[in-house]
Amino acid sequence: MSESIGAEPGRRFGWSNMFVSPEEDPRTDGGFAGERAVLVGYLRDQRLTLELKCSGLDPTALARRSVEPSNLSLLGLVRHMAGVEQKWFRQVMAGQDVRVHYRSGGDRDGDFNGAVPDPDVVAEAWATWRAEVAFAERFVAEASDVGVTGGMGQESIQLREVLVHMIEEYARHNGHADFLRERIDGRIGQ
Repeated sequence: MSESIGAEPGRRFGWSNMFVSPEEDPRTDGGFAGERAVLVGYLRDQRLTLELKCSGLDPTALARRSVEPSNLSLLGLVRHMAGVEQKWFRQVMAGQDVRVHYRSGGDRDGDFNGAVPDPDVVAEAWATWRAEVAFAERFVAEASDVGVTGGMGQESIQLREVLVHMIEEYARHNGHADFLRERIDGRIGQ
């Protein structure tokens, strides 16, 4: 393959530096039927993308910051998305009054600031994220339809809007994860 215009010498696209070969990619290429299936399917694929971006890294690599003065890291993104899942599905849609993940003591950036290269911190972050994703998946599966509403103070919001917001939230942060992962070990794309 030829180098792309503007690419650094020696930097080439190829399946060897991608996360998985196309045949082994757990994500779909769409093809969903119906509104709920479309929203759930694309959200599932975005969640899988975050997992792929973090795969095979040790705690030090997962906690590596992007560039000064940013506190952005892959581990921070996992922790952040656990909190986003919790907010939208547990708090807003299910109406649960729960302790917010990673933002105790008034640190609004605790999800990123607390993303340190410790195996226990990494394990806890993944466990928390997976528990929140599992709750969200159950909530959506059990909802009578995507028009059910949750509340944010005086405002109500439909589940379909939350699902679209979550797809957008993951897509934006998966773009960050692309750059973070490329900086760590050169793996790109997907």
